[in-house]
Amino acid sequence: MANPIEAQGLRKLYRSRLGGRTVAALDGLDLRVEPGEVFGLLGPNGAGKTTTVKILLGLTLPTSGSARLLGLPAADPASRRRVGYLPEGHRFPGYLTARQTLGIFGRMSGMDATALRARTGALLERVRLERWADVRVRKFSKGMTQRLGLAAALVHDPEVLLLDEPTDGVDPVGRREIRDLLQEEAARGKAILVNSHLLSEIELTCGRVAVLRQGRVAAEGSIEALTAKTSRYRLVATGVDESLLAAFRETGATVERVNGHFDLGARDLDHLNALVDRLRASGGRLQELTPVRSSLEDVFVGLVREGAEKEGGRS
Repeated sequence: MANPIEAQGLRKLYRSRLGGRTVAALDGLDLRVEPGEVFGLLGPNGAGKTTTVKILLGLTLPTSGSARLLGLPAADPASRRRVGYLPEGHRFPGYLTARQTLGIFGRMSGMDATALRARTGALLERVRLERWADVRVRKFSKGMTQRLGLAAALVHDPEVLLLDEPTDGVDPVGRREIRDLLQEEAARGKAILVNSHLLSEIELTCGRVAVLRQGRVAAEGSIEALTAKTSRYRLVATGVDESLLAAFRETGATVERVNGHFDLGARDLDHLNALVDRLRASGGRLQELTPVRSSLEDVFVGLVREGAEKEGGRS
């Protein structure tokens, strides 16, 4: 069975308006999203995220490489019949109600009137807009408009979802509800690609992510693998003075005071145990020793800075 979302060797070249030089928006991108997966696409501005989504939607063609949706070439209009799309900063005509908006999207997707009426009511309830079903959209807050956009993407029960900043402008409770909804859709076998700058949301929502940098995948994997535990530890202890910290550093450890605890870096477990033995031998008492796991933000910023340094070295 073909992956619902797949790209192989995608390259997209543009002619720059400044100097007429050729710029690679994508430079050999490989990507796949499997059924039942929520996949995060991350990257700084200009990394190629928007270009990737445009190619998948058939809005632009790659210079080389291939992109497929549900086994069909992305340039084939038939590939988009089972795709739901939520663009960033979407707008609906203010004179329409929420119910009318979903009705239009459903009819454009080829739904029959009976199925559409039932689907509309159920979706408005799922996104917590049932009380606002017959209110004109111009009265909606940004968060409510975002919820309606998600419902519009889901109205024809697509197999693939392409979502750009799905929780933008939504309050914390609403973000939790949208995360739950996406997990429910994934559990039904949907393939979901989320493009977002909200790294904390991606970390809570997605199982796998890819970080784009200069048109290429700089890192890809599960959240757990990318944020694996480091050689740093959170140390809480009594009886720690400057002489003990100096003794730690003499062994090659790194240690800094941070808001009532110590950020401790050790080479390996043997080194860590030796430091703990030294602490106890000096009369100190260990209260907490916890491995520090990198956040997705740490990983993202590190990859972006690494790319900037490489680019600077080539200039």
